[in-house]
Amino acid sequence: MQIIDSQRIAASREKVWAALNDPAVLKQCIPGCEDLQMSSPTDMAATVVLRVGPVKATFGGKVTLSDLDPPNGYRISGEGSGGVAGFAKGGATVRLEPDGPDATILNYDVDVLIGGRLAQLGGRLIESTTKKLSGEFFAAFGAIVGGEAEAETGEAKRGWLSRLTGSAQGAE
Repeated sequence: MQIIDSQRIAASREKVWAALNDPAVLKQCIPGCEDLQMSSPTDMAATVVLRVGPVKATFGGKVTLSDLDPPNGYRISGEGSGGVAGFAKGGATVRLEPDGPDATILNYDVDVLIGGRLAQLGGRLIESTTKKLSGEFFAAFGAIVGGEAEAETGEAKRGWLSRLTGSAQGAE
């Protein structure tokens, strides 16, 4: 399965590049990440807890950075085993393009392979979960790295949503 998308981040390409190589930032962005430790400049060990449909599993695995082209991009690959739940492996090719002095377009091309019990859940569920998790990662990354501009945008969206749904906050 493959997902291709891009996101504008309100930060310089150098700031985005530094964040893409910071395990503390990546840990905050990876959905379900409980631990992420850097063992070398290009290798990390991760523990991630995920629920896919009825299957919840703790995945232990490794993350590798390759095809490094600072500050233009790289390939981030990972693989993990969730025991009887199965395995997941995949990665993303990330390309950074400047969009003025204080913004960056982060282009990503994600590919995922699932095996074991997880693969038996059905293609639609796996695809929708993969898209959701990828979206959560890149949205969190944009919010953390983009700082206030992204936070304000998110706050405006929440305000608009509460007005649309008629919640107490939006009705005031």
